[in-house]
Amino acid sequence: MNDNLKDKLENIPTLPGVYQFINEKGKIIYVGKAKNLRNRIRSYFQKNLDSPKTIALVNKINDIEVIVTDSEIEALVLENNLIKEFKPRYNINLKDDKSFPYIKVTNELFPQVFATRNIEKDGSKYFGPYTDVKNMKSSLRLINKIFKIRSCKYDLTKDSIEKKKFKVCLDYHIKKCEGPCEGLVSPERYNLYVNQVIKVLRGKTDELINELEQQMIDASSNLEFEKAAEIRDRIEQLYVYTSRQKVVSTDLSEKDIISAAYEAKDVSATILNIRNGKLVGKKQFFLTIEEGTEEDKIYSSIIKFYYNEFVEIPKEIIIEVEPDEKETLLDWLNSKALNKCQFIIPQKQSEAKSLLNMCKQNAQLALKELQLQKMKKEGNIPFVLSALKRDLHLNNIPKTIECFDNSNLQGSDAVASMVVFVDGKPKKSLYRKFIIKSVIGPDDFASMKEIITRRYSKVIEENQPLPDLIMVDGGKGQLSSAIEALNELGLKKFEIIGLAKRLEEVFLPNQSEPINIPKTSSSLKLLQHIRDEAHRFAITFHRERRSKRIINTELTSIKGIGNSLAQKLISTIGSLEKIKSSTLEELQKVVGKSKAQIIYNHFNKE
Repeated sequence: MNDNLKDKLENIPTLPGVYQFINEKGKIIYVGKAKNLRNRIRSYFQKNLDSPKTIALVNKINDIEVIVTDSEIEALVLENNLIKEFKPRYNINLKDDKSFPYIKVTNELFPQVFATRNIEKDGSKYFGPYTDVKNMKSSLRLINKIFKIRSCKYDLTKDSIEKKKFKVCLDYHIKKCEGPCEGLVSPERYNLYVNQVIKVLRGKTDELINELEQQMIDASSNLEFEKAAEIRDRIEQLYVYTSRQKVVSTDLSEKDIISAAYEAKDVSATILNIRNGKLVGKKQFFLTIEEGTEEDKIYSSIIKFYYNEFVEIPKEIIIEVEPDEKETLLDWLNSKALNKCQFIIPQKQSEAKSLLNMCKQNAQLALKELQLQKMKKEGNIPFVLSALKRDLHLNNIPKTIECFDNSNLQGSDAVASMVVFVDGKPKKSLYRKFIIKSVIGPDDFASMKEIITRRYSKVIEENQPLPDLIMVDGGKGQLSSAIEALNELGLKKFEIIGLAKRLEEVFLPNQSEPINIPKTSSSLKLLQHIRDEAHRFAITFHRERRSKRIINTELTSIKGIGNSLAQKLISTIGSLEKIKSSTLEELQKVVGKSKAQIIYNHFNKE
């Protein structure tokens, strides 16, 4: 520790505030906040530190800067802003540094509603952030379709309207706008539409529908049938919109569900917004952490990143673990909330626990997709193999896959095939054919056991490595036979699956039920491709064997016709049936006059 650092540690105030740790290059490497700056900062320099992350951080501190605040809540807000600005290495940071879009309702006489990434403190209302831009655009399309909100960017003031500075556009003529630019609609009526838009954006669509239904009844009672019909159409469109929102809770209170999945330095955070029992929004974003970061700090960071000054604070935040700085976070949230907010940590099986599990699944899925995208960008391994490793829960990337299939016709000419895929592509030079030797009759299980035994006996004998994945065409029976063969050979560390044709079910060892892989998954499509290739190769070999047997029994039974001549006829003309129907001239072109006459006479006896 340098002398400058020692002096600063002696003079740190005992007030709330924010501290910044700076390395020898002058770069901020960590930002923190504290109720008592002196106690918090000096705790980093104790001798009994046991966290490798903290030890690494302290070893790089060359200077300290502090900013005193009036309260711990002010310190929390400042800390959050500084982390977003400087992205210090040892803090938890948003992975994507671009700002997320919001829907903005401007603070004007006739407000506009549009998407923006620029937040201005001009009295406008903001809704979001929308981590899914598609979802945001869908909301804007609904607003434009149902509510008569202007799409123009005119600066509509009382003065500009009175001076007739602007003219109505096409939206007015097609009844998508009521012409505020020419004063054709009052600010009170226009802002009624705006308030209805705000209710939709806040997830209070059911409440709005109830209000509109009453307005429709009132208009009808006053014989304003055109107005009533217009409100009716608006209600119908809102019903279509709300029917797409999944009912997930019988509790109608406002709540957000927060869950995170993390591995190494990647964190996937999912937030589900539930209003009036319906899932009205889903937010997804990614964070980067230092390995070994505590779970409570991860959740604390998620809450601080998400609930900025423009995000609506619900009554309940359902979360897996108690976040770090829980009381300070609650004080901060409640300072912005319309109603008092509380953290709910479900312990027993309940509706809240089920919602949390659903949220967790979304976070885990997003984390897996992030990891796969990283692998894809690195270009080291094909994306589909990463997906296969994920979906089959394999220990390693299946770069080499060997697949086996049987083929027979009522037990005759029983054969099998092995195809090999390397890096997701067929390696035909490694394909192998097998003639079933020890099995009599159609017994797929015994045939599978025989070819697995023969293949991997040779692998052991020649000291070759096992493939990353062994695959058999068939369900539990074929898989069990293959595993039995491998166990009898004394093999231990192998990965094997079975793919049944009927329902495209994937079976794993020691599991009675097939695993569920989405039908659209690239990994399932690869497995199907490998299985189909093994089947094609087996069928081709089976047909070759059968053709040879037919040749030997029919063509070679003709006096003067040997194996080589029979093979020549089959390869040139195509099949025994075609040979039987060939003319004498066609046969002569292949085998000459005398042999052609013998064959022709044999198949054309009266």
